[in-house]
Amino acid sequence: MNCIIIEDEIPAQNIIKNYIEKLPNVEIKGVFKAAIEANAFLNINSVDVVFLDINLPDMPGLDFIKTVKNPPKIIVTTAYPEYAVTSFELDTIVDYLVKPFSFNRFLKAVNKAKTRLNPIKEIEDLNNEGFFLNVDKTLHKITINSILYIESHRNYITVVTQNQKLTYVDSLKNWVEKLPENQFFQVHKSFIINRKFVDKISGNLVYINQEKIPIGRTYKQKLLKLLGI
Repeated sequence: MNCIIIEDEIPAQNIIKNYIEKLPNVEIKGVFKAAIEANAFLNINSVDVVFLDINLPDMPGLDFIKTVKNPPKIIVTTAYPEYAVTSFELDTIVDYLVKPFSFNRFLKAVNKAKTRLNPIKEIEDLNNEGFFLNVDKTLHKITINSILYIESHRNYITVVTQNQKLTYVDSLKNWVEKLPENQFFQVHKSFIINRKFVDKISGNLVYINQEKIPIGRTYKQKLLKLLGI
């Protein structure tokens, strides 16, 4: 996991760098004192995570996030707890660390970022179809073939399988990129379906296990073609 630090205070920079050095799978790509410097870096480089101070000399950290196109995951590091509620309104923010924070608290934030970056954790199984979903601090094992459909609502995803429903923070885009294209179709801006469980299609609805799932206008022709209709 690659990261940068945006922090104008040298002691705070050193603390974060020392914590990161303890983590073998996290690499620092840059350390910046101001948002403008960091923005110039991000315009030509990509990173997974930004450790971001809110109180920066050139602009507030939360304003900076809004200027970054396709922003990385953000872990806020600040002395101001009063901005926490406002911060979590931004989807890209993973955690909010209030100074001084311990290494254990820092590690928890990093692990949250890793989960957000790769919510599907593959495990050794037949055809590599089994994986764990980390939901509410519990690892739930499911298999690809058991997924009926996936629904997106705001910043949350609900994965519906043959025997459970799991809801957690994620995006539908992550699932579109990870699931087998020959088996799973996005049929609506908020739904992905498993073709093996399609019972029927009627008008702009697809039926899966008696559930009615809408088909978006821009997706219908592609869906019919993929189903060979």
